[in-house]
Amino acid sequence: MKVTVKKKETAIPVAISTEFIKLQDALKYANLVYSGGEAKALIQEGEVKVNGEVCTMRGKKLRPGDKFEFMGNVCLICADEA
Repeated sequence: MKVTVKKKETAIPVAISTEFIKLQDALKYANLVYSGGEAKALIQEGEVKVNGEVCTMRGKKLRPGDKFEFMGNVCLICADEA
């Protein structure tokens, strides 16, 4: 009998107070990259996934409920309740 154990995905919450945030800005806001230039290059190289799919659009608008992944980090966009 083979047993497969799935690791539970824990997403880092990224709270925004606006309607949306652009993907490259979300990477910087979540402290996953040092600069906008680094974010741009990594996105265009296909290193970032949005909602499970590779995304090469650095201006992709992320809204609450969207997830993005980079280097094993999963971030969930959520509304800032302040």
